[in-house]
Amino acid sequence: MSSDALPPDPFAGDPHDPALSLDASAPEEPEEMSEAERDEVVADLADLAVYQALLESRGVRGIVVDCADCGEQHFHEWSLLRASLQQLLEEGHMRPHEPAFDPDPAEYVSWEYCRGYADAVLSDG
Repeated sequence: MSSDALPPDPFAGDPHDPALSLDASAPEEPEEMSEAERDEVVADLADLAVYQALLESRGVRGIVVDCADCGEQHFHEWSLLRASLQQLLEEGHMRPHEPAFDPDPAEYVSWEYCRGYADAVLSDG
């Protein structure tokens, strides 16, 4: 089969391409998280649960993140982001994942939007 018949490599040009580790002689161990970093991830998981509870019923599917590495927006559904944060907590790194297929940007909000929305809703009593 020719390479033209195959789908494009979703990790082409990605410095975090998991296939790159196949060429390494020794697997690279992720740096261990500090206690402060672990606390931040635990807090993010708790915040994420609140944000999902408040926003999912309003049609928000997840969070959009501006990626500093590639300059593009990444759309994370609630469950995907929770799984990634949980893996970061347990293994010290986030696994690569397939990008959202044809996401509707109107269905995703930023982490800052979530924080502001939650603060407003929860402060109203």
